[in-house]
Amino acid sequence: MWAAEVVAVFTEAFPIISTANLPKLAAFYRDAVGFTEVYRFPAEGEPAFVSLRLGASELALGAAEAGAGPSPRHDLCVYAGDCDAAAAALVAAGARLVEAPADRPWGERTARLTDPDGNGLLLCARL
Repeated sequence: MWAAEVVAVFTEAFPIISTANLPKLAAFYRDAVGFTEVYRFPAEGEPAFVSLRLGASELALGAAEAGAGPSPRHDLCVYAGDCDAAAAALVAAGARLVEAPADRPWGERTARLTDPDGNGLLLCARL
């Protein structure tokens, strides 16, 4: 069905958990579970995003936006070579576009979608 296109378009995926207290949750996964912090944005000060690794597995934690209202507590982050083309392919396959592709200050182009069951997808491409 889409297999040939999917293999060519998508390169990696990992879950993202949204939290109102990112430093506390990052410390929990680091100290209690054994994850190692491999990336944070911004590099100094209060983080908005932290990437953690445990063996070959990755987990991302993102600061929940204040006043954004109820939202899913998790998304699946999927990387692609071309964010715009991948978003269009996902929409054609039944996903719903929530936030159009846009360049971000951390050096990625991202789009937000939901899968056919309403689960959050964060689509990313490195700039």
